[in-house]
Amino acid sequence: MNAFTARDTVARSGFRDLRVVSKVRESTIITSFHMEPVNPRDWRDFEPGQFLVFKIPVPQAAGEKGYVLRNYSVSCSPASKGRYRISVKREAAAAPGLPDGISSCFLHDRIDVGDVLQAEGPRGDFVLDRTSNRPVVLLSGGVGLTPMVSMLYALASMPDRRAVFIHACENGDVHALRDEVTGLVTTRPGLTAHYCYRFPSERDKAEQRFHSEGMISRDVLQGLLPIDDYDFYLCGPPPFMQAIYAMLRELGVPKYRIAYEFFGPATVLEPDAMRIPSVPAQPARVEPVGEATTVEFRKSGLTAVWDGSAASLLDFAENQGLLPEFSCRAGICGTCKSRLILGDVTYFEEPLDELGAGEVLLCCSKPRGSVVLDI
Repeated sequence: MNAFTARDTVARSGFRDLRVVSKVRESTIITSFHMEPVNPRDWRDFEPGQFLVFKIPVPQAAGEKGYVLRNYSVSCSPASKGRYRISVKREAAAAPGLPDGISSCFLHDRIDVGDVLQAEGPRGDFVLDRTSNRPVVLLSGGVGLTPMVSMLYALASMPDRRAVFIHACENGDVHALRDEVTGLVTTRPGLTAHYCYRFPSERDKAEQRFHSEGMISRDVLQGLLPIDDYDFYLCGPPPFMQAIYAMLRELGVPKYRIAYEFFGPATVLEPDAMRIPSVPAQPARVEPVGEATTVEFRKSGLTAVWDGSAASLLDFAENQGLLPEFSCRAGICGTCKSRLILGDVTYFEEPLDELGAGEVLLCCSKPRGSVVLDI
């Protein structure tokens, strides 16, 4: 057992210690880590689909602060009180001379039972809508199945809700949690699993470990899904997400019925439509003063009244036709960092990285009175 502990001098109040109590190899490239809070009072319930944010130590040369932040979806049942599970793909170097994945290789190679990691959360809005009565389609690629397994556990306890679990991967050697999912769908009628292997091995074929070969196609989806009004959930690598999202839209699935999770810009799915301003950029205008809270975007020459309807300053800027850079929209990556020239903000989701003086994250903040932003 390694003596390593992830506690460091830059710990923030939102992080707490989680001790690894079990380490399970799920496939040739994916390993699960079962963790419990060192202090039982640090347990926080999670919704199926949410993720934890881990503080992974790195050499000072690899990161200025001596750590990186990485998100891993919780892959166990939300009924597993007191214990989390994350299932992590080891991201080895894609080619000679390129570096291995910092966090995934650290977890696989250096973390063992008894070691302690620092984590914050759960976080994320990609969660199963338990209030809906519509049948559910869970579509995943590769290690993107982790939040879907947690959702499947929740759906297995809902006897009147039909669900289809569709997973795509290379072959049976890399297919994680297969037996677990297969067992879950046998617990009650109305649950179905379909596995699509891109390059099945001879063993896969002999043991009939998959249901379709190649890529998930329109024919596969239409064969699995009778005409109905479904809720779709997608998670996987960007090429998979692009292909499946486009396919669902071509099949007439409305956008609001497709929920998705991946840690990158949403423009991956709709690169043109999702970055078109909702209103054209406008010349500066003077808004009422006095009691009104205003947001001035100084570089854009635009001032608007904050009426409280926008979820964040990022959403508000987009509503005015501006296009600030963003990625996670969850206060983690720092992409939407901006300079606050005047005023103050309040955070409804605490930023996980340190901000410099006069810096603000747009995606998780709202103005506390009138503000001036360097946008």
